[in-house]
Amino acid sequence: MLWAVKISLLAGALLVLQSAWAFIDGTRFLNLVRRTKHSPRGNYAPRAAVVIPCKGVQPGFDASVDAFLKQDYPDYQVVFTVATPTDEAYQTLRPRMEGQGAPESIRRPPMQLVVAGIADGRGEKVNNLLRGIEAADPTGQVLVFADIDATPSPDWLRSLVEPLANPRITVSTGFRWYLPGEGFVSRLRAAWDTSIATMMGNHDRNFAWGGSMAIRAADFRKLGIAEHYWANTVSDDYALTRAVREAGGKIAFAPRCLVASREESDLREFLRWSTRQIIITRVYAVHLWILGLAAYLFYCGTLTLGLVVLALPGVPAYQRACVIVALSVILLLGAGKGYIRTLVARELFASEISRRFSCYWQLSPLVPWIMLGNFVAAGFTRRIEWRGTEYELISRDEVRVLGRSPG
Repeated sequence: MLWAVKISLLAGALLVLQSAWAFIDGTRFLNLVRRTKHSPRGNYAPRAAVVIPCKGVQPGFDASVDAFLKQDYPDYQVVFTVATPTDEAYQTLRPRMEGQGAPESIRRPPMQLVVAGIADGRGEKVNNLLRGIEAADPTGQVLVFADIDATPSPDWLRSLVEPLANPRITVSTGFRWYLPGEGFVSRLRAAWDTSIATMMGNHDRNFAWGGSMAIRAADFRKLGIAEHYWANTVSDDYALTRAVREAGGKIAFAPRCLVASREESDLREFLRWSTRQIIITRVYAVHLWILGLAAYLFYCGTLTLGLVVLALPGVPAYQRACVIVALSVILLLGAGKGYIRTLVARELFASEISRRFSCYWQLSPLVPWIMLGNFVAAGFTRRIEWRGTEYELISRDEVRVLGRSPG
């Protein structure tokens, strides 16, 4: 019993320090968002091609398309790509290509709709991106990649491209920011995912996010991304991150390019989605999976051991009090960082229903346990299902398509 108490107190003290550092890191992220939000925009805006892979039509599809076509940017084109002409997204986008539904008084950038076809050696999204790049105007100086299920602000494109004015920056990236919906699972997803978003910042540990990333076309070709990194992969962003890191480049985070996402789902779908994110991490960035697994094992193990100690008979009162204080401080610091995410959401998305933003701190105690389940589950499989296609991720340079759902 004595050893359990000593281990619990030591682990608790270490976790308090780790949680305090995470809280301080959260304030850094909030300050970065606030500072960037009120800083003047630059004038760097070279000709850009925005490539957006699509599959199916989700709620808010038309609003997202409109947002991409209404960017405050002087010279850009938008290339939408689908795998097949039977895709519902193709049927929805085709009338726009023919000029329907857009008033002549509203300026629209040049648009293309590309049918990429099916590829068995890589992910459907990556194949769509590659075909979209081939169809883009070769005079474009910047390639921009985005997800159709996000709704960017009018200055998203300018803010994403602006960091590339610095020749030391290879890739500029934003990240998704899930806004809580009406259901409990939607709010849980928001609390889960924003815990990853706040890892970004003004440092050298950033990673590219496929829903909002930009790279100079010359650098894209120089790094051989299409030929070497995207040729046989499912993950466009991890592969791009790897290419930049191996070349000694730098990835810059653009806080203005945190884009709002929303999704309602049931608990089973959310757990499948969240576990898929970690499986992809395990295959394409195994060091991050190992670090994450260790961190969440330590966190959940420390809390569990503390509760066990409190339940043991014969533990002196002062030792119980120390354990209670340690556990309380850990939980309060976690909720405090969740509250910082609430402030970030209010700073960036003030027009949304802010009373729901409380989920970021209210549900923060659940996130580490879900994360632990995700990380453990990712250690036992390399199979994922993504938009109706099942893949086996054999390695970061090899993927096998196991099956596709009809349509």
